[in-house]
Amino acid sequence: MTEPTAAPPVPKAELHVHLEAGAAPALVRRNADRYGVDVSRLFDDEGRYLWTDFTTFLTAYDLAASVFRTPEDFAGLAESYQLDAAAAGSVYTEFFVSPDFGNRSGLGYRAYLDGIVEGLRRAEAAAGIVGRLIPLIERHYGPERGVEAARAAVNNLVPEVVGFGMAGEERLYAPHEFRPAFEVAAEAGLPLTCHAGEWCSWEGVAATLDALPVRRIGHGVRAIENADLVRRIAAEGIHLEICPVSNVTLGVYGSYADHPLLKLRAAGVRHSLNSDDPPFFWTSVGHEYRVGRDTFGLSDAELAGVTRMAIEDAFCDEATKARLFARL
Repeated sequence: MTEPTAAPPVPKAELHVHLEAGAAPALVRRNADRYGVDVSRLFDDEGRYLWTDFTTFLTAYDLAASVFRTPEDFAGLAESYQLDAAAAGSVYTEFFVSPDFGNRSGLGYRAYLDGIVEGLRRAEAAAGIVGRLIPLIERHYGPERGVEAARAAVNNLVPEVVGFGMAGEERLYAPHEFRPAFEVAAEAGLPLTCHAGEWCSWEGVAATLDALPVRRIGHGVRAIENADLVRRIAAEGIHLEICPVSNVTLGVYGSYADHPLLKLRAAGVRHSLNSDDPPFFWTSVGHEYRVGRDTFGLSDAELAGVTRMAIEDAFCDEATKARLFARL
């Protein structure tokens, strides 16, 4: 992606990135060449991911993810993402990973996890950027698979696994149906997050908060549709993992002028700036902060405050937070 201006000169941190969707086109091409997979239809003439709507985005995502097949493939993916993020000034990333995807890849969850951890550790040794992992439920597979994902998460705890969550098709199943899965994770001491309020209205956010003991909401921007809910989120200190470029690129909002980031900030809602599925949406953590500055008008001091909020509400341990705060 051509980036016309430099990222703001403040340390950055993000809490909402889907690991496989963080694969840069060049890395996907290299893996595809090695495995003999034709990925030519994935890219436009400028070498960027090519898709036109949410359905074709999912198709492109699945094809790109199919060229990661070994622990070293996943190590390389995690390492390359982190090194690029560090170059943009980021000090911390929490990635969403999926036990279901680990199994679908043919590796099994533990080998998949071990590869990712190796990549995170290599990147931290090389560039100082810290990476942590949040295993999640793929919601569209249903509540029973959700319990299996939670059990996989708690049976494979490594220091880098710091939380548990749910992503996937928000319009399927009610949040309370996943309570047994979230209870498995909570009993193991994992803090919780859940995607809501992206494709569904404010009611999905409220139902999630009522049903699940989450500390954060992935996206959550549709909460702006109900003033009482916004006040509740602010009063309870619920953190919204906001992804502005994703929201506009996917059409959740027609433009940045329509996006509620500034209204949520004015209401005292805790939040971070995140890239979600970055190369698919032609963004990066640096670009998200640049949009925060150039489009939403946030000052460097305000952006530094966003980073501080992200670290305060990260799921990593206090010793890691102390190391990160020392770098702000």
